[in-house]
Amino acid sequence: MNIFSNKGEKIYSITSPNTSYNNIKLKFEIKKPIINIFNGEETKYIISSEESTLSDNNKLLKLKGNVKLKTLKKDGDILYADNFIWNIEKTNYLLEGNIRFENQNIILNSGKAILDSDNIIEFFNPVKYIIKDENNNNKYEINSENAYYNLNTESVSFKAKDKRVKSIIYF
Repeated sequence: MNIFSNKGEKIYSITSPNTSYNNIKLKFEIKKPIINIFNGEETKYIISSEESTLSDNNKLLKLKGNVKLKTLKKDGDILYADNFIWNIEKTNYLLEGNIRFENQNIILNSGKAILDSDNIIEFFNPVKYIIKDENNNNKYEINSENAYYNLNTESVSFKAKDKRVKSIIYF
């Protein structure tokens, strides 16, 4: 299934081994979907999960269970979550439950995150950040209320209102 904007641009595509349409709830129920989100002609993200629903005239996509969002960068940034919600008319993606962002250098854990159109992931309280060394061992950890990871620059910043940002360095 391909979904296009009013201007005829492909927004996303969904493939699934099992899809049904619920006439009463007016939504698609999709098992084991693979979703490609596009930026122009290029695939920006590939998302998979156990199940999903597409409702509100193809404008609200909800994924549930073992959600995996992958960028197509060579470093292979991967964002894991229990749930993913995307209102197609907005450009933010909401991820909830057991959030884990991982690439070859870092791991960020949180309970909630928002990925916006500027490729910045905002992780919400509490956030645990781990830097890995060349042997894939923990080099140091940072705990914070909020963290912001920029997918373009591969940089992270931390903010805390009530508690201090806490760092642990391993020798």
